[in-house]
Amino acid sequence: MRAVVLVGGAGTRLRPLTATVPKQMLPIAEVPMIERVLRHLAAHGIEEVVLSLGYRHQAFLDGLPAQRAVGLTITPAVEPEPLGTAGAIRFAALAAGLADESLLVVNGDVLTDLDIGGLLTAHAACGAEGTIALSNVDDPTSFGLVAAGEDGRVMAFVEKPPAGAATGGFVNAGTYVLEPSVLDRIPEGRAASIERETFPAMVTDGTLFAMASDAYWTDTGTPERYLQSQLDLLSGRRPGPPCPEAVARDDGVWTVGSAVIDGDVKRPALVGTAAFVHAGAYVENSVVGAGSRVHEGARVRGSVLLPGAVVRADAVVDDSMIGEQAVIGEKARLSGLTVVGPGVELEPGAHLHGARVPAVA
Repeated sequence: MRAVVLVGGAGTRLRPLTATVPKQMLPIAEVPMIERVLRHLAAHGIEEVVLSLGYRHQAFLDGLPAQRAVGLTITPAVEPEPLGTAGAIRFAALAAGLADESLLVVNGDVLTDLDIGGLLTAHAACGAEGTIALSNVDDPTSFGLVAAGEDGRVMAFVEKPPAGAATGGFVNAGTYVLEPSVLDRIPEGRAASIERETFPAMVTDGTLFAMASDAYWTDTGTPERYLQSQLDLLSGRRPGPPCPEAVARDDGVWTVGSAVIDGDVKRPALVGTAAFVHAGAYVENSVVGAGSRVHEGARVRGSVLLPGAVVRADAVVDDSMIGEQAVIGEKARLSGLTVVGPGVELEPGAHLHGARVPAVA
């Protein structure tokens, strides 16, 4: 079976990190998000992938040379204009000549350990036109809920409940198996949503089924979840080393390549290749990306420094994300999921809580 991976969105919720790069090219603990998605597919026997591209598509073409394609044959399909999730699937499938076969479809901003073989088996067993993976989450207010019968047939999609009205439930996990007939349901020449148009029509016809999974799953589309997806790798909530090249030290800190640690780094943490934690600096529960610098007296906790970021002396970065090549000035204080965009130089002594720099409209 071949797969379509949807990576065409603009990633507006992750701005300013995505102002110059598509979100699926952002690193997750030193590995581009899209590479993690492709590795998962390859590990489950998928050999060919069609990338449905749109926003800044050249970044994917430049950033995924053959040697990093983890053994997959990759075909790009660049949308001429934004076509929505359903339109993108139809366009990619037709462009790659896949209109007459079953398809695996994956949202490219989802990280999961889903058993894809199990999903394919469940799909075949129930004779479905489409089968979607479900994940059980504690807070469904960002996703909406999926109601399915005992036989797995999807009965309804429930709108996002208001905050505090729901304590958990099954949500669409962004991985689907679709029969060719689903493409016929998608209109040509306009944007269409598979979640809001195609799937509800299939529910009406009784042809959409679901398989629940308790495997690790997260949608990385917001700053909160993008940050958490990396901390999950550090903490072991998602099993395995945080990145393929990482080496665990005796103190439980992970390092990559030529990382230099002269300061105090507490587990869990990942210090990337050529990164430097200076004497007198403190890092805990954080990713210090390749080539980053944490200077004397600086504190970095529960945060991610993307490659090349610099935290100057005596600055504090708590529960925040710093973009590539950004510089945090001396004695600055960042907290409350502050996000600093790539290349930004934050003035010394700045105090920011829950801010986006530059500001996002």
